[in-house]
Amino acid sequence: MKKRDIYTIDMFLDLPPQPVSSAGGLSCRDEIASVMSSACKGQDRDEITEKMSDLLGRTISSSVFNNYMAQSRCDAILPLDTAIAFDLATGSSALAAFFAEKIGAKIVIGKEALDVELGKLERQQYECSQRIRLLKKAMEDL
Repeated sequence: MKKRDIYTIDMFLDLPPQPVSSAGGLSCRDEIASVMSSACKGQDRDEITEKMSDLLGRTISSSVFNNYMAQSRCDAILPLDTAIAFDLATGSSALAAFFAEKIGAKIVIGKEALDVELGKLERQQYECSQRIRLLKKAMEDL
């Protein structure tokens, strides 16, 4: 029986959903507004807009920022570069995770990404050692 590795995360415990494929399935403006509002909870919105403005090299006004989070403002569509700046300014990956879910993916960041790569390499190493063992056994039988 193979010993369980308790140090490497199991990213497949919570599998990502299937990508959105239904007609109108990406009409998710209200969901984006909700995700942004949740990510801002407990943070100063002026500080967030200031950080975003610094990252983007252009001013994001408080009114524009608030429009992105207002479900009633269906005309306030968040540009991709602004979404990236939002995640960085809030110190979250809320929008990135939301986007990933919509395309049927799951994001891993920082140490988790290293854990995934390490797990992949260890699996390849195990498979190679099994092949080597089989080849050596086949050579002995010749």
